[in-house]
Amino acid sequence: MTYANRYNDRQSSTSSEAKTRQTRPRPRKPAPLYETRLGEAYVADSLDMLRSLPARSVNLVITSPPYALQRKKEYGNVDKRDYVEWMLPFAREIKRVLTDDGSFALNIGGSYNKGFPTRSLYHFKLLIALCDDVKFHLAQEGFWYNPAKLPAPTEWVNVRRIRIKDSVEYVWWLAPRPWPAADNRRVLVPYSDSMLRLLERGCKAKKRPSGHDITNKFQKDSGGAIPSNLVVQANTESNSDYMRACKEFDVKVHPARFPSALPEFYIKLLTKPGDLVLDPFAGSNTTGQVAEGLNRRWMSIDREEAYVRASSVRCGFDPHSL
Repeated sequence: MTYANRYNDRQSSTSSEAKTRQTRPRPRKPAPLYETRLGEAYVADSLDMLRSLPARSVNLVITSPPYALQRKKEYGNVDKRDYVEWMLPFAREIKRVLTDDGSFALNIGGSYNKGFPTRSLYHFKLLIALCDDVKFHLAQEGFWYNPAKLPAPTEWVNVRRIRIKDSVEYVWWLAPRPWPAADNRRVLVPYSDSMLRLLERGCKAKKRPSGHDITNKFQKDSGGAIPSNLVVQANTESNSDYMRACKEFDVKVHPARFPSALPEFYIKLLTKPGDLVLDPFAGSNTTGQVAEGLNRRWMSIDREEAYVRASSVRCGFDPHSL
């Protein structure tokens, strides 16, 4: 079969799927397990829940779905061979519910190929599919550096010593349109000591050897420095309040939590107070807790009731009373 035939078959199949989605009645949204002044936490199948939401109703989807790891986790994770096809139906609904200037921030980690000290390309294949098949635009690549991450896999890093510790995960910042709402002035970081000295003494306008043209505007005090696309946060103490509360109420801690610094950065960068933030793979609901604190409306979804119930401690609830 020629490429053109394969392409036409694929387009025909995609069109047929789109018509089916348009004619299928939307599922009814269930009642939340708990809710706060600004948010709602649901026990539901994320795909059904996404399908129940109106189009263009969400400003930001930020999430960290189960990774395609070699070792199976109790919260469920998909094999690398099936990961892209598994994720695409969620992505299509995410794109549908996003506002025209909305964003999709996807935290995803890499993994090794089974039996070999070589890396899988599944997360890169997913990015290509999200852009080529779902028609998302890649606004920017982001990275989360976790300095407390343990060395793994043990065979390659600790035993044979032929690989180094993998401490960085990707954050794909995607958008349904090329111009998502964003403002880096909301995430400024403190100036370095050298920049503070430059602001105090001033700088001479000149052209640098690199070709950059340094003008007098360079010494303007903007209230802070523009941050990089690297979020540095150990995934330890950032969750200690949650873990202490789970212990107090004798409920199960979610085994895979991301730090509050990650959703905080992207919620500030990509939304304004009152906007709606959605996490369809919420786990321990770090996203909802951060959104509440930043005066954003939020919605979290997870299919495991035990995890949703335990996540209520982040919002001051007794999980046994729900």
